[in-house]
Amino acid sequence: MDGTVGSSARRVLVVEDERTIAETVAARLRAEGFEVRLAGDGPSAVEAARRIQPDVVVLDVMLPGFDGLEVCRRIQAERPVPVLMLTARDDETDLLVGLAVGADDYLTKPFSMRELTARVHALLRRASRSAAPAAEPEMLRLGDLEINIAERRVHRAGAEAHLTPTEFDLLVHLARRPRTVLPRERLLADVWGWADASGTRTVDSHIKGLRRKIGADLIRTVHGVGYALETGR
Repeated sequence: MDGTVGSSARRVLVVEDERTIAETVAARLRAEGFEVRLAGDGPSAVEAARRIQPDVVVLDVMLPGFDGLEVCRRIQAERPVPVLMLTARDDETDLLVGLAVGADDYLTKPFSMRELTARVHALLRRASRSAAPAAEPEMLRLGDLEINIAERRVHRAGAEAHLTPTEFDLLVHLARRPRTVLPRERLLADVWGWADASGTRTVDSHIKGLRRKIGADLIRTVHGVGYALETGR
């Protein structure tokens, strides 16, 4: 099927050492119209990402050579790309580490092919929105928090906070509506592009990452509802 894919097809790199899973994922993504390439270990994944310049990477955490976290770290250092991580464990520490090295989203095994393809499409929609010219002020300032929309840079009290692409998009979404409580479901729809509320832990994990980088005092939790960005000092 690779030969029938047009040059305009979006490229997906699937990094998975379990051959059956890799081939099943690849077949489903090809049926969705994607051009798919496979890698089965850490070193070959980094080399493949460098060679094919994928539009999105589906990346297993547990790999031979070196693990998916190191793969994510290396490919993001060379060229930012949306990454969907696959993990066999629903361990919050692992998830936070994955998000910290540049993953945008994660799925816990076992997962449905329908869910995986929905996440891939959502990541690509978000990437397209981020690349589009911003029809808004280039700067957002809330107290000592400064967000440069055009350059996608964030400073608090003069110190730069290095955010992942998803963390930045989430922060901007909150900052556009300061002190307004935004439900997790709305954040999933607006930031991630998900049509359902099955991934609220994704929001929680990214909020934790943001708090570590810009300060826990700026983001208020409204239990059972969602989050609000305070105006800062």
